[in-house]
Amino acid sequence: MTSSSVIHCHDHDCCISHALESAQNVCVEKNIRLTPIRQRIFELIWSNHKAVGAYDLLASLQQEDPKAKPVTIYRALDFLLSAGLIHKVASLNAFVGCSHPETAHNSVLLICDNCHDAKEVEAQEVYEAIYEIGRNNAFQPQQLTLELHGFCDDCQQT
Repeated sequence: MTSSSVIHCHDHDCCISHALESAQNVCVEKNIRLTPIRQRIFELIWSNHKAVGAYDLLASLQQEDPKAKPVTIYRALDFLLSAGLIHKVASLNAFVGCSHPETAHNSVLLICDNCHDAKEVEAQEVYEAIYEIGRNNAFQPQQLTLELHGFCDDCQQT
């Protein structure tokens, strides 16, 4: 999802390493425990930048532990969501890693309808405008998740 004038080069091992380090720091700061199974589910989510569903995570985990059950996945997902380490892509009933969990932020998820890559982009001004619309109409906003569907640069080129 980069500009076509930019060469797409990505060290995904570095990306995963940074995400895991950030997650561990967040857990220490919040005094919560990133258990081995939660960490493994987190790593599976970060294994690429595609939105991944719970049953896809289960299938991946069952390759390592054939006894893994759906409840294991859902408990880990609940923890990771509540810790702010992942985002739910509601339109796909899937999950992506949060690119900056150490700070409170408002972002939009850019989701490719072809390859399902998802990118998180800061959108503070958009959130402020939408919340203001709510308040101007005697409505108290509580939660907002923005998803923008379309086609990433790679899929536009094919």
